[in-house]
Amino acid sequence: MIIVEVRDNESIERALKKYKMKVNRSGIMRELRDRKQFTKPSVRRRNEMLKAVYRQQKQVEME
Repeated sequence: MIIVEVRDNESIERALKKYKMKVNRSGIMRELRDRKQFTKPSVRRRNEMLKAVYRQQKQVEME
């Protein structure tokens, strides 16, 4: 559970911004999206390999 402390003089908008940042950093939304649909382990590995190849090609292009 994510807890955001609101100080006396702090606005609600500021607290909401802090909450959103904590949610993004914790990865809760990413996990929920991943759990929505089952992907086979072989497909997951293939996607990871494709992403790695893509990143490596981009890095080579930058050099």
